[in-house]
Amino acid sequence: MELSRREVALLKATAAHRVDLTRSAEPDVRVDGLPFCDPTAARALVHAGLIEAATPVAPGDRAPARLTAAGAEALGLAALAA
Repeated sequence: MELSRREVALLKATAAHRVDLTRSAEPDVRVDGLPFCDPTAARALVHAGLIEAATPVAPGDRAPARLTAAGAEALGLAALAA
């Protein structure tokens, strides 16, 4: 998966514990409490399994986000390509 700069920035923010998301079919993603500027890209990262909720929550509730193993790998590969 080729990542855009915006997607790499979201993965970095997630790794820095600055991201939260809602548990839903189309999660809302926030960085530092503000909506991420590209919700389509953010949702694509969630659906691709690169970021996920760090804690179990009820549908519609917010949880801190974390990188998955695949997300950490993708971030490492993106950093090498930059």
